[in-house]
Amino acid sequence: MAPAHADTLLDRARELFKPIPETVGTVDGQPVTPAQVALGKQLFFDPRLSSSQVISCNNCHNIGTGGADDVPTSTGHAWQKGARNSPTVFNAVFNVAQFWDGRAKDLEEQAKGPVQNPVEMHNTPQNVEQTLASMPGYVQAFGLAFPGDKAPVSFENMAKAIQAFETTLITPDSRFDRFLKGDDKALTADERKGLQTFVDSGCAACHNGINVGGQGYFPFGLVNQPGEAVRPSADKGRFAITRTESDEYVFRAAPLRNVALTAPYFHSGQVWDLKEAVAIMGNAQLGKQLSDADVESITLFLKTLTGHQPNIAYPTLPPRSTGTPHPQ
Repeated sequence: MAPAHADTLLDRARELFKPIPETVGTVDGQPVTPAQVALGKQLFFDPRLSSSQVISCNNCHNIGTGGADDVPTSTGHAWQKGARNSPTVFNAVFNVAQFWDGRAKDLEEQAKGPVQNPVEMHNTPQNVEQTLASMPGYVQAFGLAFPGDKAPVSFENMAKAIQAFETTLITPDSRFDRFLKGDDKALTADERKGLQTFVDSGCAACHNGINVGGQGYFPFGLVNQPGEAVRPSADKGRFAITRTESDEYVFRAAPLRNVALTAPYFHSGQVWDLKEAVAIMGNAQLGKQLSDADVESITLFLKTLTGHQPNIAYPTLPPRSTGTPHPQ
């Protein structure tokens, strides 16, 4: 018979975390339809949503590199650099809100932001609608995806379709998920120790839930302020949205699913090594100088959060017509 304490770690983990489901069927109570997903997939990869017609959603949220882009900050319109590191799009549907500062309540709202941002895709809703409506293939696809709409080709429906596709960008069946489901061989003894250290050290106070983070907002530098390179003083996080003094340097807790694939780390994108990121968080958020052994242990656990990556075939996009606007 197993000792009475054998399931203690699993029980604690199940209280704090949830496995990622195999599929997401609804968003905000609305069903996600195959036609919307198919349209959203085309739009996600279509650079013609940008005014230059060279930047797509996939540029900054690359399906092949963990749903992020592997650089400190993304390159946008006219080679401009963004202000923050691009968060992964994988499992983003499970976050409480989108962007580092939570300024978009869901993926639909998020999809509208980069398209209109002058540093990113530098476009307008009117030009997007004109571009999409000029291509018969898109007119047909929007009609199938939104059959009840009098004017299916719209900026709003573009965002809804992208959201629908992004609900498929989930990474279930990580070894940690299998552990949560009761597979006692899913984690090694060292990885279990890392989970125990992650919980006991206080990391799980902010990084919990289905996405092991992404569920709340916390000051970066709760106990000790990180260096200027890691937490630039000019970027005050949610303060720019709320104008509330207590929101200075407050950011959404980063979701840690697939974190081993999404370096560099933090909103500044200035830390490339996962162990270094763990050590910084221990000092900044917990006020602890984590030992090398604890850092190594937590890092081993974090690597078990890598799930099955979405297998997405690059779509064939509708051809332009003589009425399609030219790049700007």
